Amino acid sequence: MIRTLDFLFSLLGLVFGFPVLLVLYVIGLFDTGLPVFRQERVGQHKKPFTLVKFRTMSVNTASVASHLASSSSITKFGHFLRRTKLDELPQLWNVLKGEMSLVGPRPCLFNQEKLIQEREQRGVLAARPGVTGLAQVNNIDMSTPGLLAETDAKMLTNLTVAAYFKYILMTVSGKGTGDRVPGRE
Repeated sequence: MIRTLDFLFSLLGLVFGFPVLLVLYVIGLFDTGLPVFRQERVGQHKKPFTLVKFRTMSVNTASVASHLASSSSITKFGHFLRRTKLDELPQLWNVLKGEMSLVGPRPCLFNQEKLIQEREQRGVLAARPGVTGLAQVNNIDMSTPGLLAETDAKMLTNLTVAAYFKYILMTVSGKGTGDRVPGRE
């Protein structure tokens, strides 16, 4: 049922959100020159996939988890995108393709070994990664791998269609800060 909802909502989001995506893309061209950010992430069953989102940091920023990045790397437009969570919109493509769900554990980088280990111990990597979830709406980020994996496991154990909608509505209404960068949020 959730995969069907993911497919429908991501398709509708991409179709009806296309004008917004286009405007953000054009503004991003002026901001960084390369408005779309692609990065290999850990997917379901540790299968790698390429996550897409709008670029919020300068092009030469090191490929590290957000909590390890320098706040000076975030552009002014990038700060707006992060605050409004609009940088996540291109991930609807990942959801449409079945690499992600709208609700699930945020996909990490392969170099975040402690988080991967914690998630493996709790069975979290058996699920599709998500755009949002319980950890995101409660401001729990990847700087606390044990707590994050524990929260992800709790969410997955209790994930119903009602909870799915709850996390999406909480995210859209502004609950949670998303991926934090030190000194910026």
